[in-house]
Amino acid sequence: MHTIRSFIAIPLSNQVARSATRLVERLSAPGDGIRWVPLDNLHLTLKFLGDVDNTEVPQVCNIIRNITKDFEPFDLDFAGAGGFPNLERPRVLCVHIDDPSNSLSRIVARLEDELAAIGFKPEPRDYVPHLTLGRTKSGSRRASGDVIDRVKANTEMKLGQMNVDTVQLIASFLEKQGPSYQVMDTIELGE
Repeated sequence: MHTIRSFIAIPLSNQVARSATRLVERLSAPGDGIRWVPLDNLHLTLKFLGDVDNTEVPQVCNIIRNITKDFEPFDLDFAGAGGFPNLERPRVLCVHIDDPSNSLSRIVARLEDELAAIGFKPEPRDYVPHLTLGRTKSGSRRASGDVIDRVKANTEMKLGQMNVDTVQLIASFLEKQGPSYQVMDTIELGE
């Protein structure tokens, strides 16, 4: 039995990825207490699966395919830097996402239900659409006041809109220099 650390995500459009990269460059500074997401690894996570047995990968792909066939491509708006659980004491720095069609939230809800039915642990919190930019380092669990001020100065920044037409199952390999990702399957919406 071989396990693969995996998650389900939406790849970013080139334009949103460029805007997010510029935002990270504007927000980050040495000693800010944040472990920033490597810029080539930016993506919109729908569900972190953890270690998946390689024999379960086809079943997970079939579940994703069965869900996404019911959804036509839809738009998301990426706007405003922020933090979770709040901006005063953030553990995660992010960009907020507006999901006008509510398709993203409905896809995530169905993924949670159908993957729980085959043994994947459901997320205990409600899904809040966001693009993770960085997390507080485990030792400090605090972002510096300077980085919080920089985030607050960018809460109104618009990163752009993108059309979502695919969902990916991605393998994550933890390496010394950080995680590397490999796409295991790309599934188109509406098919």
